[in-house]
Amino acid sequence: MERRHILHLFTPGRQASPFDVNMAADAGYDLVVPYCQVDADGVAAMTQDAIFSRGPKGVARTGIFIGGRDALLAADMLARAQAAMVPPFSVSLMADPSGAYTTAAAMLACVEAALQQRHGQGLAGQQVLVLGGTGPVGRVAAVLAAQAGARVRLASHRGRPHADAAAAETAQRFGVPIDGASTADAAALAEALAGTDLLLACAAAGVQVVDASALQQAVRLKVAADVNAVPPAGIAGVGVMDQQQPLAGSGAVGIGALAIGNVKYQTQHRLLLQMREASRPVVLGFAEALHTARSWLAEQPAAPSR
Repeated sequence: MERRHILHLFTPGRQASPFDVNMAADAGYDLVVPYCQVDADGVAAMTQDAIFSRGPKGVARTGIFIGGRDALLAADMLARAQAAMVPPFSVSLMADPSGAYTTAAAMLACVEAALQQRHGQGLAGQQVLVLGGTGPVGRVAAVLAAQAGARVRLASHRGRPHADAAAAETAQRFGVPIDGASTADAAALAEALAGTDLLLACAAAGVQVVDASALQQAVRLKVAADVNAVPPAGIAGVGVMDQQQPLAGSGAVGIGALAIGNVKYQTQHRLLLQMREASRPVVLGFAEALHTARSWLAEQPAAPSR
């Protein structure tokens, strides 16, 4: 009998994400089994339970997906799961906590494509401001932008000390330079926006972090991207379906949440397919998510110039 494809879904939380279960089933896994409250200390034993029970042919049809809500914890769990393999008993691994890895990758890929198409420039050297930067999507977006050579500031509405602490923690964990920035009041936000080339809004749903008057302070702005799909828009003037539409009150273009979400969906689907179809075990984190998002976008028609 041919071995079935099994995906073990580890999450530190109390429940697994139905979104991830659906995505895995649609990628062709026969069984998707969630395991809740799996922490970093327990992931090695769980991984070895998965690899030693199926034999070499079975492990080729076995995958592990790491979820949860903490981007840094998921990276640690991914590393520990990888270290627990005992070749030839090795399975494919993927992490995407709360969709943060694929969402951040989709956001950066969309911004990069707009920057290249509109200005003939890449991410290197750009001043990037990440609003809502202390959350999982914001942190990963900051890391990806910094890895691409951008100068990144991770912002918090709770003030500079909170932003600096989150930036330092994230920078140390991933070995990239990231600074903090305050958006605690209108003056701090205006100061942060004044030197920004690329604006990434990763704040909570239904929270507007940049209104129309604040946007006027972003005199250098080229691209603004917003992952908030719940009214009001996170960035005033950015519609959820926008794909490089001109942003009123600035010289920038906007990229909306559903446009980013489509790329996120395609990215996660392709990564899950890659896990299931790989002839050798693969390890998929946010760097691989960005590569996949870029590849999918490169296959699409360019957005029309306006």
